[in-house]
Amino acid sequence: MNTIYCTEPNKELQVRMGKDGAAAVPTSTVMQRFDQTCVEHGDSAALHEKQDDGTGTLKWKSWTWNEYRAEVDRFAKSLISIGFEAHDSVNIIGFNAPSWFFANMGAIAAGGVAAGIYTTNLPEACKYVSEHSKAKVVVVEGNKQLSKYLQIAKDLKNLKAIVVYGEAPNPAHKCSVPIHSFEDFLKLGDQIPSEKLVERKDAQKPGHCCTLIYTSGTTGNPKAVMISHDNLCWTSSTMLSTIDALGPQDCLISYLPLSHIAAQMLDLHCPMQSGSQVYFAQPDALRGSLGLTLKEVKPTVFFGVPRVWEKIYEKMQEVAKVNNKSFLKRNIGAWAKGKAMSKNSNAQFGGKGGAPMTFFIAKKILGKIRAALGLQRCIACYTGAAPIERKVLDYFASIDIPILELFGQSECTGPHTVNTPTAWKIGTCGRPLPGTESKIDPNTGEICYRGRHIFMGYMYMADKTKETIDEEGWLHSGDVGKFDDDNDPNVVEPSGFMSITGRIKELIITAGGENIPPVMIENEFKIAMPAVSNCMVIGDKRKFLTICLTLFVEMNEDGSPTNKLTSFSLDTAKSIGSTATTTEEAKSCAKFEQYFNKGMETANGQTTSRAQRVAKWTLLNADFSEPTGELTPTLKLKRSVAAKNHSDAIEAMYK
Repeated sequence: MNTIYCTEPNKELQVRMGKDGAAAVPTSTVMQRFDQTCVEHGDSAALHEKQDDGTGTLKWKSWTWNEYRAEVDRFAKSLISIGFEAHDSVNIIGFNAPSWFFANMGAIAAGGVAAGIYTTNLPEACKYVSEHSKAKVVVVEGNKQLSKYLQIAKDLKNLKAIVVYGEAPNPAHKCSVPIHSFEDFLKLGDQIPSEKLVERKDAQKPGHCCTLIYTSGTTGNPKAVMISHDNLCWTSSTMLSTIDALGPQDCLISYLPLSHIAAQMLDLHCPMQSGSQVYFAQPDALRGSLGLTLKEVKPTVFFGVPRVWEKIYEKMQEVAKVNNKSFLKRNIGAWAKGKAMSKNSNAQFGGKGGAPMTFFIAKKILGKIRAALGLQRCIACYTGAAPIERKVLDYFASIDIPILELFGQSECTGPHTVNTPTAWKIGTCGRPLPGTESKIDPNTGEICYRGRHIFMGYMYMADKTKETIDEEGWLHSGDVGKFDDDNDPNVVEPSGFMSITGRIKELIITAGGENIPPVMIENEFKIAMPAVSNCMVIGDKRKFLTICLTLFVEMNEDGSPTNKLTSFSLDTAKSIGSTATTTEEAKSCAKFEQYFNKGMETANGQTTSRAQRVAKWTLLNADFSEPTGELTPTLKLKRSVAAKNHSDAIEAMYK
């Protein structure tokens, strides 16, 4: 048996057991962990979803852990009834819902592999995933997602059925394979004996693959990251060990794409370890309803990608502007924020220091703000997946909501380093998880790590896997970073707080042969100019660096940008004496030209060499977005796409 990697979904990979500590805890399969949770918390609430009560009113419907498990078993039996074999795959495309969970866990219960698909994928992208994973069943949300598969089903030779949740499939639809409503599909397995499921569960090994995470892919086709039972069980258990013990009384909100490893770990597997509750947000969560759900649910753990925290921050700034508070109230608020910032500054250094003596008064004042956001019960607020601006982190720290950055990737089952409530530093991604090893490549600065969270391999891509996992089991992350000297005494060194400085693939090599990390430069531009939403440094094989800038603008319902300035852009316009309200007006405004020139001068002043200085800037007509192709579903910048989309503006800077 290969002990380093595996690229076939029906093979077993030996678990990378350590000699002691967290790396040596006993192995488990996902279904064994599920069974244990049902034994410990079977009658406790597990899942909650708002459903129409028949009168047009949305009311919460709940499932206990035992009821959750029963639905999973029904789905698994139905899979078996149509010929689903061990190690076959199920694809799921749709917004977060109990049915998504039932299908995902049902595939695993039947001895198979589950793979989520991003809801924004076009039919051809869906076809690639379903062909590559050899999907036997595809589960879709509603007729909108179903329509994608009606176009491609005839080309999917392994597909046996399509299952629709969320609404009844349109009976007029014609397809080359049977289309079932979710409820009707569950009935197919009524005659399958429970012993069949027990056989499938008993045949599963901790080193078997049970989940595929298709990378969002900033270049080329996505790769299928193979995640084992042990990857999921060990990583979720170890992640939970870094915060206060969670239990059935704790809850979180599921709203981020379940096709991404972060959402699967936080929404599916961590609650399964702790018995915590999951509330499903509304499909329009990121278009505005998330705030209402937060206030209603009052989660004890909350994860937001940077854009979520930035939107909350922007809203808070807008509210502060329109609230005509008295001089006294403004001063009391500023005093309370100062005490909270002092307390959280002290807490940043490995848990050293403490809160000021009068913090208990400040806490009561700031408690009203936390309650207004729905975060008054939160013991841990996280962010990750993309860089977040320092000003946003500082603001939330000042209202006593420390946002804990973490770092990871699909290839390490989610987290590798994490800030914790008792050990965190603003601007870092935290310390490595217990039971893992880390190192920095002395030649490239690349972060490498290994442990039981490292993925099995890229399915059917041995060459790509060898490029990522070396012969000693080290995962080469592709990220450039550094650790400070504040090491965790319980983790193999280096185990200090880690900072990301760039990505190897994103390094710009100028015409003069200088290696330039663009992310650091871009961050300095955002710090220098609050009106800048996104930016991208250009300079590969060029004589000098330039930068594309975008302003904060209003977004359409589908997430595509408009040209109307919003939030910080309008604030900046007012502060510099500009009447601009659109990007076109800003581009022709002398006041904004001065603003960008001064911002570039400030940002260039933070560089470590002349080669890192930007010589010219251009303001683009619209912000980057996922619908326009410049951002991935996890909001990572697709530099090649952005450069192609704005090639005329870029070339104009080099004329």
